[in-house]
Amino acid sequence: MPKVAVVYHSEFGHTKAVAERIAEGAQKEGGVEVVLIRAKELPDPSGKKLGGRWDELADADCIVFGCPTYMGSVTSELKRVFEASSKFWFEQRWRDKLAGGFTNAAATSGDKLNTLQDIFHFCMQHSMLWVSQGVMFGGPGENDINRMGSYMGCMAQSDDASPDVTPPEGDRKTAELFGARLAQVTKRYAQGASG
Repeated sequence: MPKVAVVYHSEFGHTKAVAERIAEGAQKEGGVEVVLIRAKELPDPSGKKLGGRWDELADADCIVFGCPTYMGSVTSELKRVFEASSKFWFEQRWRDKLAGGFTNAAATSGDKLNTLQDIFHFCMQHSMLWVSQGVMFGGPGENDINRMGSYMGCMAQSDDASPDVTPPEGDRKTAELFGARLAQVTKRYAQGASG
């Protein structure tokens, strides 16, 4: 069965909520195995021993990366994962795997596009194939789908409140739709690769 891996860093739980809705959307679509992997579960590989959950990424057909936008960019924890993957980059082990990105921040903009671009460029270094958000702008309200008009990847916005209530439902639904799209494209890609 094709596998989608959702790799994320979340300090306060808001980005975790987005990651979980992406995973939920992919699972609801069906036909794919979905794994959620926290960035801290991917230690720096030393020598030939990987440790952590790196093997699950090797087995994935699609890897989607996400983190909060801090100071207009990816978090240091996700960047650490990126740098630790250089061993795989050198051997191009993730070449032609599907990829995507998501982010969350307190501001509606907050330079979230730059975070997605950082994730995109990292995936291009690995010769991966990018999957976009695939959802049209549904309006600017908190319950609207893709209210930030992001097409490169999934964006969410969280207030300074519990992750139980923020990001708002529109952003969570956008994440769920992104997960469904990732599953759809992964299944289509896996069928073409084996057929």
